[in-house]
Parts: sequence; structure tokens; C-alpha cells
Amino acid sequence: MNFFRRHNNAVVLAAVLLAQLLALAVQVKRQTPSGPVTLLRLVAVSTLSPFERSAIYLGEGTRHLWNDYIDLRHVRQENLALTAQFERVRLARLRELEDTRQAHRLQALLGFKENWMDQTVAAQVIGTGGTESSRLLYLDKGARDGVKVDQPVITPDGVVGKVLAVFGDHNSQVLLISDASSGVGALLLNSRLQGIVKGSPSGELTLSYIMGDETVQPGEVILTSGGDRIFPKGLPIGTVTRAVMGRNLFLDIHVKPAVPLNSLEEVLVITSQAAREPDTEVQQHVRASDILAQHLPGVPQPAAPAANTNPPAKNSQGAQKP
Repeated sequence: MNFFRRHNNAVVLAAVLLAQLLALAVQVKRQTPSGPVTLLRLVAVSTLSPFERSAIYLGEGTRHLWNDYIDLRHVRQENLALTAQFERVRLARLRELEDTRQAHRLQALLGFKENWMDQTVAAQVIGTGGTESSRLLYLDKGARDGVKVDQPVITPDGVVGKVLAVFGDHNSQVLLISDASSGVGALLLNSRLQGIVKGSPSGELTLSYIMGDETVQPGEVILTSGGDRIFPKGLPIGTVTRAVMGRNLFLDIHVKPAVPLNSLEEVLVITSQAAREPDTEVQQHVRASDILAQHLPGVPQPAAPAANTNPPAKNSQGAQKP
């Protein structure tokens, strides 16, 4: 208070000058590329903008550095996980390749043959069975297209059924695998157990003739075994949905078909199959007989007769003694 009392006139003069400067700054305008701007605003912006830019740059740099660091840690973790997954897949692939090679060698050794689909005919579904209990399809392909009785009918997803009858050149009838009178030789993919997939009056599929002491898990894939001499081996039939103990010491196994049998529009008829020897060219020149010979005792070669090095003796007349 004493300071203001002593310098009252100077303080008032300074306040008046400051007010005049502010009034002039408000009134005076400067031309900028965006238009005229008051001097007061231009000074304020010019003074404060460097500090604002520095604060923004510092904040963005800190945020980017932190995000990059976190992202880098995540990328490293994902890279390690993907590397481990790749190694597991590669090892599994090598094991599968070796199993395939061994299977081919054993097939060649034992003279096994495989049925291959040489020719298929695409057919349109033009009708279904007339009753609820009949599981039939009618196709627009017949004898002229090479369709014959007992030929397998499939889709890219799996097994559909077999040709039950051929009506003329352009029509045929298919018995679905869900029909009560059908039966398909089946093989469980994981446990390699074999049975028969049958239909029922309600259209449900079941896998029969699997002993009750075997373990069958839901979700296991069922393939054709080739034992029925109709379907080639290895085609998908369906998956196990439930496996419980049934009657006669056999498991009661319910199967979900791999193909939506009730909504088919196009199918493939396998019109030609051929029994072929397994391809052993990929075995790197290792024969199954060579492998088998390594585990079997060898047969010793007969000894050659010893040569007689002593010449026959002669009698007094020069004749050889007998």
C-alpha cells in the first residue's frame, strides 16, 4: 500500500498507457494471407504458438514412443508364438509324410491296390422319394451318361448314396445312406476301427459293430473303408455325435452326415473306378522288400566245393590210379 501511495501518479500513468496500447492493438489490423487480423491477436498468437507447438510435439512424441514400444512387445510375442506354431506344424508334416511313405512301401510289399475315381458325372437332383420313410433321390443322368446300378454318388463334402436303379437314358434313382436298407463300410479316422454306417426309418445314421470296450469320442471323423466294394476308401461319411453302450456288447454310435442329405441340388456319380498300385516313386529309391529284409534272418549261401590241388597218382605203366 505504501508503494502505491508513493508512486500513485506513475501507476496511474502506466495504467493509462497500457490501456491506450491495448486500444490501439485492438484497432490496428495487419494483413495476413487469411485476411486482416488485429495486432493484439497476432502478437498473442506469435508469442504463445511456439510453446503450444512444443507441448504438442512433446505429447505426440511421448505417445508414439509408448505405442511403438507396446506394439513392438506385442509383435515380438506374436512372432515367438507363430514361430513355435510353425515348428509344430512342420514336425507334424514331416511325421505325416514319413507315415505316408511307410504306408506306400507296405502297400507295395503286400500287393495292396487302391480304388481311384477315374471318371465322374455331374447330375442335377430333380426329385426325392414320395414317402417320408423312403430316402431316395432322382437324377437327370442315366444310361447314356454311363450311370449304372451300384455306382457311388458323392459331393465334394462326402458320401451321398449309391445308384439304385437306372430309368432309360436320362434318369436314375439314388438310395441315400440315411435309408434303412443302406450300408456303407466305415472307418474311424483316429482309432482306425471299422464298422458299417447304416440308416434308419427316421433318417438318422448310426455306426454299428464297434465293440463296447473301445473308446470312441464325439467329433471323430468317419471315412469310407472301401470294404463294401462300392465306395472308394477315404471319402468322408460324417462325424460322431454320441457314443454310448448299446445292446449285444456293441457301442451305439450316432453319426452326423458330412453332406446335407435333405437339401441336395447337385451330386457327382462315380462312373469309373480303377485299381492301381501305390505310387512308390516318392520313396527315394527305398523299397519295402529291402526294409523287410533288414528285419529277417538271412539265408546263408552254400559253400563252394574245395578244389583238389594234389594230382592223381600214376602206376608203373603210366596209367592213373583210379
